[in-house]
Amino acid sequence: MSNEATMSAQRSMGGHLYMQTNEIRNSIIHYVRESDGTLTELERVLTGGAGSGTFKPVSGEEHAPNAFEGAFSVILTPDRKFLVATNGGDNSVSSFAVGMGGKLTLLDAKRTGNIVDGRSGTAKALAYSPSSRTLFVSHAFGPDHIRLMTLEEDGTLTPRSQGYTVNTMSKPKRVATMAALTADEKFLVVGTTFDEPAHANPDGSPILWVEKDGVPHSIASNAPDPDGLIVFPVHADGTLGAGKFQDGGGASPWNPAFLHHRPDHFIIGYAVSDGLAMATIDDEGIVTTGPVVQIDTSRGKPSELCWLAVSPDDQWAFATHFGYSYISSYRIEGNVLTLAQDPACPKVPGDGTFRALNGTVSAGAGDNWLSPDGSYLYQIYANASKLIGYAVQPDGSLEEVTSVAIPYTSPQGLAGF
Repeated sequence: MSNEATMSAQRSMGGHLYMQTNEIRNSIIHYVRESDGTLTELERVLTGGAGSGTFKPVSGEEHAPNAFEGAFSVILTPDRKFLVATNGGDNSVSSFAVGMGGKLTLLDAKRTGNIVDGRSGTAKALAYSPSSRTLFVSHAFGPDHIRLMTLEEDGTLTPRSQGYTVNTMSKPKRVATMAALTADEKFLVVGTTFDEPAHANPDGSPILWVEKDGVPHSIASNAPDPDGLIVFPVHADGTLGAGKFQDGGGASPWNPAFLHHRPDHFIIGYAVSDGLAMATIDDEGIVTTGPVVQIDTSRGKPSELCWLAVSPDDQWAFATHFGYSYISSYRIEGNVLTLAQDPACPKVPGDGTFRALNGTVSAGAGDNWLSPDGSYLYQIYANASKLIGYAVQPDGSLEEVTSVAIPYTSPQGLAGF
């Protein structure tokens, strides 16, 4: 059967998609996903917690997308019984029962244990260990970047006392991105973006350098210090052992995404090195990374390549560029990554009010999600107030099939089935 025929056969089933609005009064938008990839909003369910709204606590900007610099703020448990979401505004987590027709019922909302210091917290990303029923809740700011919760059998949440940091003695203000759990649940891999929050020039542009011993020093994590990827051993009860601070292979190792059929392999997306690399993790939690395969950076550096989606057959990776406001596709062949379509879709314009780190006007492309059959990719363009769905083509390009209006600038997180 040809690739075209295979994809046509796969596109016979629909499903459901969930996104959090991250509004001050946070809610989950539930979409029905039709067999042709189109989306229809079914319901909005309050989380019982607060988002940050249009405020971006990581940078202090009043109106900016990508509020928390993270992925997986909305997840489903593997058995699809529960949906869990962060509430970054008040550092809480909400749990929902997933019922008939994918409908949601709020079960619980609990604080993570990190105090909100200022206008907003930064709880943002989730990973889940089914064997111990442990939720790992990532926060952009520490010192406790990772906090634990137990997702009880009835779906309620029990906060736990443990907290873990990605800071070092010389880097006490690191910005963590997200955490990914290995398939055997033995290691938690945590990405970072900055060794300290960026400050602004008088014109609002970010300062990505600090002076150390009279020499300019990049604040992008892992550049030049090779310690930007942290691997924590996971104990049987979900608690973490001492983290191994390792070379992430490039500047700002933002997103670790594990392959589906080779559980010791994962791809790293680099927000500042502007590309992807293949990595492996061994039985001791030691990471080895391959070369960074860069995208075209003629629009300016960095591209802020942040979000990743790996196809279910491990043949494709789709990388979202926050700064460029479009997606690129990569082929995965063994341990080799090659750029397939760059860009894979047209740039989506925003409303003209937001500029990325490279100075380009951007729609702030955020979280993405790939359907379980690999047929449709959904992408948040928060500054454009759009959630766009694309049909994946045999050559790795993306063809728009649906677009729905979403709240302005604030939305975060996608999950579905």
